[in-house]
Amino acid sequence: MEEVLQRYRELLGEVDRWFADSAARYPDQIACAGGCSSCCRGLFDITLLDAASLRSGFHLLPETLRTEILRKGKARIEGIRTFWPEFVPPYLLNVRPPEEWDQIMPEEDETPCVLLDDNGRCTLYDFRPMTCRLHGLPLVDLTGEVMDDSFCSLNFPDQKPHNLVGLRGAFQEQFLKETLLIAEFTELLTGKATAQLDTLIPAALLVEWER
Repeated sequence: MEEVLQRYRELLGEVDRWFADSAARYPDQIACAGGCSSCCRGLFDITLLDAASLRSGFHLLPETLRTEILRKGKARIEGIRTFWPEFVPPYLLNVRPPEEWDQIMPEEDETPCVLLDDNGRCTLYDFRPMTCRLHGLPLVDLTGEVMDDSFCSLNFPDQKPHNLVGLRGAFQEQFLKETLLIAEFTELLTGKATAQLDTLIPAALLVEWER
């Protein structure tokens, strides 16, 4: 399991390098920086591979900080259970069809992520999920295919950046790698390979995925 996580960390490193290169090319247009947590609000789904990665970093935090994060996380879970009573360990969203997930992940939810500290910084930044690393810029593959056209409104305020060649990345290749790693990881966990097992950040910290 640790070997799969290590290969996943290498893939996350590729994504980080793309984002850093993009920020270096357009420093006056990209507002993303340490301490900016405007996007770190509400709940969103993450893969079990991201969940295990988060949990591996969570063990490294000071006990007092872990206790506070778990307190906030458990409160979020209890809120979810008012809508989904069956949301219990191992806290898989897939007990319901994706079209029902908005019930617990409404777009208007501005609750800060449980991992943010008082200064708006992520306490598990080095272990943050793939979606956190990709958020903020449009995802345009090297071929020109637009994989996701959304981006943070603080970035490129005066233009649509989708046609900027300097923002393109190897997303087709990276997403394929991610899918294969998720399938490999879920097979180790359950005996069956699937890329369709998802959870939430607060829930990820409450499960010992290594078991």
